Amino acid sequence: MVGPPGSGKSMLAQRLPSILPPLAPKELLEVSMIASVAGELGEGKLTDRRPFRAPHHSASMAAMVGGGLRVRPGEVSLAHHGVLFLDELPEFTPQTLDALRQPLETGDCAIARANHRVTYPARIQLVAAMNPCRCGMSGEPGYRCLRGERCRTDYQARISGPLLDRIDFRIEVPAVSASDLIRPDKAETSASVALRVACARTIQRERLERLGASATTNAHCPPSVVEEIARPDAAGLALLKDASEKLAFSARAYHRVLKVARTLADLYASETVGRIHLAEAISYRMSAERMAQAA
Repeated sequence: MVGPPGSGKSMLAQRLPSILPPLAPKELLEVSMIASVAGELGEGKLTDRRPFRAPHHSASMAAMVGGGLRVRPGEVSLAHHGVLFLDELPEFTPQTLDALRQPLETGDCAIARANHRVTYPARIQLVAAMNPCRCGMSGEPGYRCLRGERCRTDYQARISGPLLDRIDFRIEVPAVSASDLIRPDKAETSASVALRVACARTIQRERLERLGASATTNAHCPPSVVEEIARPDAAGLALLKDASEKLAFSARAYHRVLKVARTLADLYASETVGRIHLAEAISYRMSAERMAQAA
């Protein structure tokens, strides 16, 4: 999420666990085991609420991915089956951010030392927030950055292209004005959104069970399964081919667009992946591709 200070990026991230389904018994056991190893299972208390971890941008690489003299899980493993929220994303060191690339790709975190090797699970939803530039107000009406466009490009270039390639959505979050707070519009509740998410996950689980796949959601499917379940119609295929050529999608980006489009179709209870679903999935990724080119 990219937007000026006070636009509600952190609040949106903190609300995300409330629309996710409760932990399944197997997931609860895994989360509890990791918390126990890290010494964070206070008084043996268990909860079916998905983890939400929000480390400060001063966190070291060891704190993020795990390590130390006695190797312990880091924030990415403590967020297993939950949400890892990184506020002020460009303020993290480049080494710390790039260390997330392997866990995001494989769903686990391997920590190697001279005399032993430990692997902790780390299947997370990464959510990040950042200001559009260092001064924070680039592009906002009534504000003018003295450094101009360079302030924006230099700040966003602190995030590497390979990491951006693993991020499926980039959403612009506009500033909230006083009038928005004085006369708020009617908003959808988290409970109603959670119901839609639960229905979409049920559709995905049943579909993958019929195919004999081990995954339970679109996000965890291997490329071969994604190509089977997210095969677009003719109009969608033409759009995807055109977008892939113009935006120079990598193989990873291509399959991630298909996953997002299939999930959007599930949210709309559509059997097939159409042009409208692909167009929305591509639009979420276009800004990320432009940022990668700037980096």
